[in-house]
Amino acid sequence: MKPAARARIAFTVLVLTALLGVASMAGAAAAFPVQYCAPIPIVPGIPPWGFHTGAPITGALGSFARGHGDINLGANTVSGILCQVDRVRHQPDRLIIMTVEHHLVYHSHYALRWGVPGNIMKIVVRVQSSTDSQCPVGTLGHVTLFASYNGVRSDSVQFSFPAACTGHDHLYHGTQVDNQVPPA
Repeated sequence: MKPAARARIAFTVLVLTALLGVASMAGAAAAFPVQYCAPIPIVPGIPPWGFHTGAPITGALGSFARGHGDINLGANTVSGILCQVDRVRHQPDRLIIMTVEHHLVYHSHYALRWGVPGNIMKIVVRVQSSTDSQCPVGTLGHVTLFASYNGVRSDSVQFSFPAACTGHDHLYHGTQVDNQVPPA
């Protein structure tokens, strides 16, 4: 066989191997049902408070969260619903749905995070449902929402849980995060 023919065959094998690898990764990601917080309704317009952490997960790995609710700054109360989904390799998505405990832990119109000013609120959440066997229903966690202002996009959402749900501790930050936190 001529060297040119051998090179073409080697190149073809290399390309086919790469294509098969990509196809198998896509198949593995699609092998489990997609859960982009489907149980949480998307509210039209601008909610009193709300957020999403960017585009839904499209690859084999990732995390996504969103939530919204009502707030009464005068009474220091808050309500709402949140969800978070984690995708890990070769496993179903791990989805938790959380309700908001009614006491607003903290809020301010004069917060400083990431070197920029903004509104901040801190809430306590309770896991209402879970597809993550390590994160039981009833577990309490904390969520901090920061919404930058003055034309700067540096919003963040931080989830913090005790050991049982530590796999859902995430910090989402950057221009893909969109927060609505009311001024105090």
